[in-house]
Amino acid sequence: MKPIVKIKNFLLLFFVFISPSLEANKTTHIDTIYLGSGCFWGAEKGYESLDGVIDAQSGYANGYGIKPNYRSIIQLKNKYNDNNFAEVVKITYNSNAINLEKILKHFFETHDPTQLNRQGNDIGTQYRSTILFSNEKQRQLAIEIMEEYQELLINAGYGKVRTKIEPLDNFYFAEDYHQDYLKKNPNGYCPDLSTGIVFNDANKTLLNNEPLRKGKQILVLDSQNYCPYCEKLKLNVTDEYKGSIPISYRTSDQLHGLQVFSPTWATPSIIFLKNGKEVFAHQGYIDHKDFYELLGKFKLGDSEAFNVAFNKGTDARFCKEYEIFKNTPDGVFIDKLSGMPLFDTRDRFVSRSGWLSFTKPVEGSVYELPDNSYGMRRTEIRSISSDIHLGHVFDDGPNGLPRYCINATVLEFKPRNEAI
Repeated sequence: MKPIVKIKNFLLLFFVFISPSLEANKTTHIDTIYLGSGCFWGAEKGYESLDGVIDAQSGYANGYGIKPNYRSIIQLKNKYNDNNFAEVVKITYNSNAINLEKILKHFFETHDPTQLNRQGNDIGTQYRSTILFSNEKQRQLAIEIMEEYQELLINAGYGKVRTKIEPLDNFYFAEDYHQDYLKKNPNGYCPDLSTGIVFNDANKTLLNNEPLRKGKQILVLDSQNYCPYCEKLKLNVTDEYKGSIPISYRTSDQLHGLQVFSPTWATPSIIFLKNGKEVFAHQGYIDHKDFYELLGKFKLGDSEAFNVAFNKGTDARFCKEYEIFKNTPDGVFIDKLSGMPLFDTRDRFVSRSGWLSFTKPVEGSVYELPDNSYGMRRTEIRSISSDIHLGHVFDDGPNGLPRYCINATVLEFKPRNEAI
């Protein structure tokens, strides 16, 4: 019986002293890696978008003799200081849900690792490309992935990878205003400085840009990776657009055959093309009001329609557009820029005023503002979709109904069977 007692005692000691380590092993699938690829703002959000990443936090790593804060690392004297801190992102991830290989491939695909101590216009040692490992397994994998990407880059005509792979020596969290920066600053852009080279491009297709070389086109430069500003632009502006000028989406590596002069590293960017050549562009997120003002300049140019839409001008009485629109067949008048319905021919009547007249707008299509210009008290009518000026509403319509007095130059017409 004594041996059994000894075994029992041994098992008791085993669970007392060994079980804490077994308990700790339950969380060994939670791991961290520290990656620097230029400015940490966009990088942080990109990592957070990956399934399996628990958290991404901005910070400063592997600096010596310098205070670990933003003000210190951007000082001119530290711009080319090899001891400067690197802007990095601490990535905490569940290795059961995402492996480090996928994270490292995302790292290389989302910046230009061939640039030394810079990414685009961000120049200095704090913007260096770096992988900071915590163990030998991470180091070996980082080297393997880097060598694989180097081969892809060489085949595409790029130079040597400048990414520094070294052990993590120190790390300090960045200031609060740097954490979740893109969430705190909703009207901006995501820096997209990637080479466009991906690890597996077997499914990558060459898009046909020939349609973009014909007439006027709107080109939205999208990110090759997750970009909250791009998603916000689609949600708030472009998804609702129904105008006559086509809108297309491309990434910076899909502009073949087009003459684009503006930098393509900021997403989203809106590029206005004519016959495949850039007329002008806007970098960064833009709200619907500013988008339509740019579109107005592009589509309407220096015209009476632009003056009406954006300077609250008024059509000449019995203008050409009025004469065309006063007797159209059954259909709908739409916003000349957004393409959204504004007025219905069923509500049109002849007022003999020299302007198009309606008893009501399409429900939810316009809003009213008081207008006391020129010594008069009137009510202005504006389009909800594009915010352009449409005309005024008066109380002298037929049978006691309102008279919506609308400028024809800011409208287009669609037969009912073609209307939205």
